[in-house]
Amino acid sequence: MKIATIRVFCDVVQHQSFSRGAAANQVSQSAATQSVHRMEQHFGVQLVDRSKRPFVLTPEGQACYEGFREVLELYDAVETKVRSLRKEITGRVRVAAIYSVGLHDMSRCMKQFMRRYPKAKVQLEYLRPNKVYEAVLNSEVDLGIVSYPVPSVELNVIPLRSEKMVLVCHPNHALARRKVVTAEHLKDQAFVGFDRDLVIRKEIDRYFRQRNISVRIVMEFDNIETIKQAIGIEAGVSILPEPTVRAELARGDLAAVRLIAPALERPLGIIHRQRKVFAPTITKFLDLLQEGLDANEDRQHG
Repeated sequence: MKIATIRVFCDVVQHQSFSRGAAANQVSQSAATQSVHRMEQHFGVQLVDRSKRPFVLTPEGQACYEGFREVLELYDAVETKVRSLRKEITGRVRVAAIYSVGLHDMSRCMKQFMRRYPKAKVQLEYLRPNKVYEAVLNSEVDLGIVSYPVPSVELNVIPLRSEKMVLVCHPNHALARRKVVTAEHLKDQAFVGFDRDLVIRKEIDRYFRQRNISVRIVMEFDNIETIKQAIGIEAGVSILPEPTVRAELARGDLAAVRLIAPALERPLGIIHRQRKVFAPTITKFLDLLQEGLDANEDRQHG
């Protein structure tokens, strides 16, 4: 069976769409359908139940998908390693990141990487934290970038950096005039929080609980951008990673005050499946990603 056929099948399953799987491989939808049909003929069983919308895998199809994903990973790693011996970095790096890592930071790393290795490609998507973990565990991506990374028997963590958390408020807010604040300054303040199921919310709640401080939660959101918008209309204050509000601070749209006694930080890390064989292309991207984020950290403290 040809690798191209296996790749089309896996992409069709991953995208849950024959048309998108075909597009990912730059073939027609008819060709993608024929590839899956050839696999079913090879095994003599139905792999995809097309009677449902969207289609679902049969048990045999699920077994094929899980096994062939590993085959493709190993094949791609071998291919890129052989090419790297000729000093040629090729292949694809698939990355999933939480939204708040920053489009600017990631775009800069991607541009540098593609400038250094023009024959390589980076596929980046932004997801909710739980979806990043799922994508890594399901081998849909090679690397995941998350906050408060948690290692497990299935996942390994590569630390990236820690971001200082700051009080963020409207420039007209009384606390905006202070140079530093403690948790006590936030007592009974109208507070715009993260959704309760997010780790960052749990860490901020723990921070208040340890100091016996209560705030008035007026809104809850699952992303930093919406929280910043709520602060901008003076709905309340919040605690956010400092790098995520730099653009608003520069424009004067928001104000940030240093949080002390003690400070609060958000760790960032890269997650990947345990025992994953890194192709040279992935290793090079990892190096550049760490190099880029380290440089950004230096600018934060400079």
